[in-house]
Amino acid sequence: MFTGIIEQIGRVTHAAEQNGNLTLRIAPAQMWPDLQLGESIACGGTCLTVTGWDDQSFSVDLSKETVSKTADHWQVGRELNLERAMLASTRFGGHIVSGHVDGVGELLEVREEPGAYTMRVRAPRHLARYLTPKGSVTVDGVSLTLVDVGGPAGSRSEWPAEEFTLWLVPHTLEVTTLKHWRAGTRVNLEADQVAKYVERLLALTDAEGGRQKAEGQVEGQA
Repeated sequence: MFTGIIEQIGRVTHAAEQNGNLTLRIAPAQMWPDLQLGESIACGGTCLTVTGWDDQSFSVDLSKETVSKTADHWQVGRELNLERAMLASTRFGGHIVSGHVDGVGELLEVREEPGAYTMRVRAPRHLARYLTPKGSVTVDGVSLTLVDVGGPAGSRSEWPAEEFTLWLVPHTLEVTTLKHWRAGTRVNLEADQVAKYVERLLALTDAEGGRQKAEGQVEGQA
């Protein structure tokens, strides 16, 4: 589990592809002295397992499934937001993040405002149901607050339901890769965990209620 509070930025120093799978080496700005084999690190919002390391970088493997379902952040020289899995003693400064990417979004525009930057993002249509004004979303591993959201029950009903805005202060840009975002940039998105669990619970509850109703009608006819 992660919080979406980025610890540091890393850079891809090596990428090897085999049968659609990737092996990467990632060099953090400052190597962690207590890294452990098999631990999880969110790299650009994607939870990956440490398979080895030296004093300058660590290695991870990406299956072809992971590569196909995430933004194309895996080239040599690309910078990635890094966060190690949270400890029980860690301040929970962001929100519940699993590092499991739900879809790839596209940045539509970036505007500089007094003391902040606004960014408008288009998510895949299937994620629109999880987007709500002042809710949470993870973008390339960063825990951010949704500001304006399109569609019904959103704050900008004239926009498509899958579009939303983010307001970022200069500090967030400084310590993350978001400072490189431009219109057309593709980003990893993870919807709020709570919303997804509630949706699943309601769907199964409705399905169970329908099954019980159907069984009751059959018994009544018997």
